[in-house]
Amino acid sequence: MGQRQSALEGLGVRQFGDIYRGRKILLTGHTGFKGSWLSCWLSQLGAQVTGLALPPGTSPSHWDLLGKPAVDLHGDIRDLSVVQDAFGQAQPEIVFHLAAQALVRRSYRDPLESWSTNVMGTANVLDVCRRTPSVRAVVVITTDKVYANREWPWGYRENDRLGGHDPYSASKAACELVIDSYRKAFWSADDTPLMATARAGNVIGGGDWSEDRLIPDLVRAVQDGRSLEIRSPQATRPWQHVLECLSGYLMLGQRLLEGQKAFAEAWNFGPPADDNRTVAEVLTHMQGFWPELAWKVSAVPQPHEAQLLYLDCAKSRAQLHWAPVWSLEEGLAMTADWYRSHHATGNAATLDQLGCYLQSARASGCSWID
Repeated sequence: MGQRQSALEGLGVRQFGDIYRGRKILLTGHTGFKGSWLSCWLSQLGAQVTGLALPPGTSPSHWDLLGKPAVDLHGDIRDLSVVQDAFGQAQPEIVFHLAAQALVRRSYRDPLESWSTNVMGTANVLDVCRRTPSVRAVVVITTDKVYANREWPWGYRENDRLGGHDPYSASKAACELVIDSYRKAFWSADDTPLMATARAGNVIGGGDWSEDRLIPDLVRAVQDGRSLEIRSPQATRPWQHVLECLSGYLMLGQRLLEGQKAFAEAWNFGPPADDNRTVAEVLTHMQGFWPELAWKVSAVPQPHEAQLLYLDCAKSRAQLHWAPVWSLEEGLAMTADWYRSHHATGNAATLDQLGCYLQSARASGCSWID
């Protein structure tokens, strides 16, 4: 990683007010898709990152390909003693909590796993935060699926009603209630930690090999030379590249570390309305990178999933001054390039793509980079 790291430093950019340099950070879920990308970015920012997560659940694993850019602690957040030990070792100033059971269809197969991990696991993390004097800020990642989905043609705002049909969505909505309770019950005084939640979903990017997700399923189908079986070709989702929502998480963390209490709330991070596309539209676009891609609609009855989901991100844009950098087409192109590069070389293009993203962000005048 050394030469690529030097290349990033050579860009001469200052990110997030340089607030993460030298900071002690605990990142739960660091072996997952979003967590591994965030651990990479934080390490590039000069942070001292300790990760707590289960071992990677896929092979290959993005985390392993990155060369483990953080202290790598393995354990289950449902075990309070494991969480306590991780905090004791890390002594973090800020916690990014990403560890979760994050798959809708898996939650139907094992609902108790989702409830215990997403609710009690989060409660464990927050309670240890409460008892760890070094913690000053907490950013908890939930999902765009926390809203009671009414198939509205307009976006859900942060003050809309929470809910969920499937165990994953419902457990994440319950997670938001746990967070709100801890904030009100224990962290309302001026000298207590600040906590925010971030709601984003349908994130794409290289290094995701999860089950039952469109892009990983697509990549596996192409490499196996078979037709991709899809469930809901007309389902609409707020697709975005993983680096887009991560920039929002890091902006939130910066505001909380600066002691700005107004940001200790819930925040949506999603694409502009014209990047809200159907599954079929995304697949058609990806055929430009993989002409051999073919798909068919599954004839097997499927568990309920929302057909229309759109986030209203006006609050993040107006108050946090966050905005996406890449269009959906650019994000899909980067995603396809990452997987094709890995297939050809066995390596991860993550740092190179992070460098491209930083250049694009600076060129577009993003507030978090100068």
